[in-house]
Amino acid sequence: MNLQKTYTIDEAQKKLENYCAYQERCHKEVRAKLKNMRMIPEAIDKIMVHLINHNFLNEERFAKTFVRGKFRIKKWGKNRLVRELKFKDISKYAIDVALKEISDEDYFETLDEITQKRIEQVKEKNLYKKKKKVADYLLYRGWESNLVYEKLNEYL
Repeated sequence: MNLQKTYTIDEAQKKLENYCAYQERCHKEVRAKLKNMRMIPEAIDKIMVHLINHNFLNEERFAKTFVRGKFRIKKWGKNRLVRELKFKDISKYAIDVALKEISDEDYFETLDEITQKRIEQVKEKNLYKKKKKVADYLLYRGWESNLVYEKLNEYL
């Protein structure tokens, strides 16, 4: 027998306020959480509007926080950041605003730092293979190919 807790709109709203207050969330995550709570579409819409109006949910703020965090901690490049935000259904406008959170200086410094670090880590004698391994690593992390190859030519 499937006994899953049911929620009133007020209970669900309180639960989601806490969920959003704990950490920035995107609309897609919140909608999914409400669906998991078995809320009907009308209730989901009502709660979403409440969360947005009371500033628990803000797509632009989420995008900025996401970009800052993933860039600083995981050292992701802009391509990867954009791809991940699109996957979360974030608007192009919010993505563009969020990317402005990274200064060009920080961006190039970080690329420089992780390129040097990766070059040291890759134990490959063949220069072309080494270049390819380092490039693949940086491209996977979402760094623009023109920047990656420029950096590699500078160091290797």
